[in-house]
Amino acid sequence: MSSREINDLTEDLKRFKAEKEKIRLVVGQIGGKMSPKGENLVNRAFIVLLIVLFLGDVARHFFKIHVPLPPLFSLEIGILLVSLKIIWMIRNQTRVEHFQFWMLTSIEFRLDQMSKRMRNIEKQVVELAPSTGEDKD
Repeated sequence: MSSREINDLTEDLKRFKAEKEKIRLVVGQIGGKMSPKGENLVNRAFIVLLIVLFLGDVARHFFKIHVPLPPLFSLEIGILLVSLKIIWMIRNQTRVEHFQFWMLTSIEFRLDQMSKRMRNIEKQVVELAPSTGEDKD
């Protein structure tokens, strides 16, 4: 390989990496994850709240410690927290799927445009090419 080819390939690689990073940022803004820190914070908050409710019930039933919540209230709060977490996850997944659908639709549109342009170019080449009497593929 010549140095020019190597330089061209490295430039293509740099452009590809820059484009890949740009797409990653767009997907991050639109799609499922807010940020790794925010995601971890929300997950930890749900886990801590569920553990506190569980330990409160364990303390009430096994160690006869008075907990200011009614006996079934902590169970109801736990179910509510788990339901909210599931709803939040479904919402994030829906956003990602919507973005993927949008991307695939725009890619399909661009492919159709390119296909039409190729047919037009092909037609122009056939019209402009001198007739040689051979079959054209």
